[in-house]
Amino acid sequence: MQVKLMTMIGAVLGSMLVWAGSAAAEAKFVDLQHSKWAEDGIAYMSERGTVAGYGNGIFKPEGLVTRAQAVTFMVRELYPQELQKAVQGTAYSDVPTTHPFYREIAIAAKHRLASGFPNGTFHPDAPISRAETAAFLTRAYPLVEGKQSVSLTDTEKHWAEAPILILSSNGLVGGYSDGTYRPNRSVTRAEYAVFMARVIRFEREAAIQTQDWDKLISYMTVSEQVGQMLMPDIRQWNGKVTTTVNEGLKRSIHDQDLGGLILFDKNIVDVRQVTTFTHNIQKEAGDIPMFLSIDQEGGVIKRIPGGTNLPGQMALGATGDTALAEAAGQLTGEELKALGVQVNFAPVLDINSNPDNPIIGMRSFGSDADLVTRLGLAAITGLQKSEVIAAVKHFPGHGDTTVDSHLGMPVLPHNRERLDAVELKPFRAAIENGVEMIMTAHIAFPAIDNEHVTSLKDGTSVPIPATLSKKVLTGLLREELGYEGLIVSDAFTMDAIAEHFGENQAVERAVSAGVDIILMPQDSAAAHQTLVNAVNSGNIPTETIHSSVKRILELKAKYGLFERSETLTYKLARLNDIIGSKEHRTVEREIAERAVTLLASREGEQPDLIRQGDQVVIVAAEEDQAKQLEKQLLQAANSLSLETEIAVVSQGKTNEALQAIGKADYVILASYQFRNVASQFGWSDYQTLIDAMNRRNQRYTLLSLGNPYETIYLNNVRSGLAVYGKQEPNTKAGINVLLGQQKPGGKLPVKTP
Repeated sequence: MQVKLMTMIGAVLGSMLVWAGSAAAEAKFVDLQHSKWAEDGIAYMSERGTVAGYGNGIFKPEGLVTRAQAVTFMVRELYPQELQKAVQGTAYSDVPTTHPFYREIAIAAKHRLASGFPNGTFHPDAPISRAETAAFLTRAYPLVEGKQSVSLTDTEKHWAEAPILILSSNGLVGGYSDGTYRPNRSVTRAEYAVFMARVIRFEREAAIQTQDWDKLISYMTVSEQVGQMLMPDIRQWNGKVTTTVNEGLKRSIHDQDLGGLILFDKNIVDVRQVTTFTHNIQKEAGDIPMFLSIDQEGGVIKRIPGGTNLPGQMALGATGDTALAEAAGQLTGEELKALGVQVNFAPVLDINSNPDNPIIGMRSFGSDADLVTRLGLAAITGLQKSEVIAAVKHFPGHGDTTVDSHLGMPVLPHNRERLDAVELKPFRAAIENGVEMIMTAHIAFPAIDNEHVTSLKDGTSVPIPATLSKKVLTGLLREELGYEGLIVSDAFTMDAIAEHFGENQAVERAVSAGVDIILMPQDSAAAHQTLVNAVNSGNIPTETIHSSVKRILELKAKYGLFERSETLTYKLARLNDIIGSKEHRTVEREIAERAVTLLASREGEQPDLIRQGDQVVIVAAEEDQAKQLEKQLLQAANSLSLETEIAVVSQGKTNEALQAIGKADYVILASYQFRNVASQFGWSDYQTLIDAMNRRNQRYTLLSLGNPYETIYLNNVRSGLAVYGKQEPNTKAGINVLLGQQKPGGKLPVKTP
């Protein structure tokens, strides 16, 4: 039988160290120059808070480990909570209460991690041997004999033969080149740290392979556990935006044991860069991969340059087509997955029943609960088919508000009957159909929770938002609606949370209420420490943390995050076939074309059409938007011999726009209302232009590029179209209708009195 020996200072098996990270012990300890072989193990155990140095960067790696120190290391690992409690005395005659490790030895004796000698002594200050180390570790950890062949010449019939065999057959300890184990030899501090690191990593890897998440959690420190519950954004480092894995990002990932990150367009240059970025982030993540998330709703909320720029949710609402909604979700997921992103904060399940909503608007499918439910479920299915997690938002519903929760605290005053019939309907259906992640809203719902607290901002009484409400998240969402998936908060940088509650208090309260993942804490390091302190003090029960972490690990495993076999070269080679592919662009174009909706017409079926040789004036609130429309018009109508001019409509420039349209045969009057209260938009300027064109009986079309509420606030519009976005697919589809190349077949998905 072939004998496979490991030297004491040999490399640890690759399968145990693949995801060990790259922490440098020398950053903490300065005396490891002659113990490079142990550097990684010492760093790992030091980061876990298990082993410590002597101050001033001194570790003394060649110093011998005493029996007391050995059990202390294990107790710190396995029973850290008990170190804060009173302990029973020990029966060892040579371990007085004044011994520096009295408490640890007592805890070890209670759990039978180590035993004394027949004469009632423990020999706490005697160096521990290699045999005793094997015995201690196999008592502490539930190891069984492995498959590696072992032939050691000096362990047969030794009292520690069995534990030595267990460790060596799993590749966790080794012998010497002469075939001996030398069981009675003393163990150094470096060796003991390496032994423990090997065992812990081995057990963690085994738990991951068998998907025994309870076991894995038992090997995770409190820091690691609460780190899984944080998903910060990626901030600047040294005054520059972060688009690569720099030292600042590495430090955040490792110091806070982060379980996830959210990417924004500031972190993205192009598709090759972001694919490389996400790949390298996962390499830093250790043995537990990270959730990498993004807001890719389509339409006005998009992040990926060069990706398929879908027309948006309200455009889908105008088509009313569930097959298109599913296709939109699937292609979005395919592109995100190719880029290394696993979580999409979409679809929006808010029902935009209030035209004055300043933040949802065309991000919603519409104002009808049934329409939102049908299309929302289809979009979720599409994302899940592409193996990307759909994180629906914003529970229990952000659609009927007039305050942007980024800027203040919205309150939804409806009674419970109304909430059940409208706001909760799509979320209830999503839960019944297996949605796996739900984002909370920073909105107060007094019909569910009417608790108020004193605002830290101004001392006023403010209601508790859903994100911090146990009645909403645990009572309503989990217990009443039966939701078993992950709850992620909306961003903690938003003023509805940040101004009134103070981040540390809000973070602790959110987790206590039922939030599994805190999104974008203002200070992620402080949020991490807040949760560590709350667990250690008992303010948050360990069971609460364990439940959240288990849900997180289960979902990461379900979506294959632990399977990290694809190389970066392979990922980059696939991008051109997926990102912005011909098939995806076809779906994009079909949604945009079928969404175009007639708002007003002289003839009933079409708006005023552009004719051969027309002098066309394009009026928009922004010059760039007017130029985009002009370019698309000339490309689509190159045979009509059109002449074009652009003008800007805004406060103080109305007369200039009037002069421009006075000489036009046809006017495209583009309006864009989003991220403000519709009733407070500058409609008077548009009304002045419409009145002038009506008096002249000019041909024109009011082209709605944003929230399609123009007909509520403008009178006597004779020709109007809604395209639900100012992106190029939307505007091109609108231009095609104005040229008579297609008919507007969309149906307005919101109510306009």
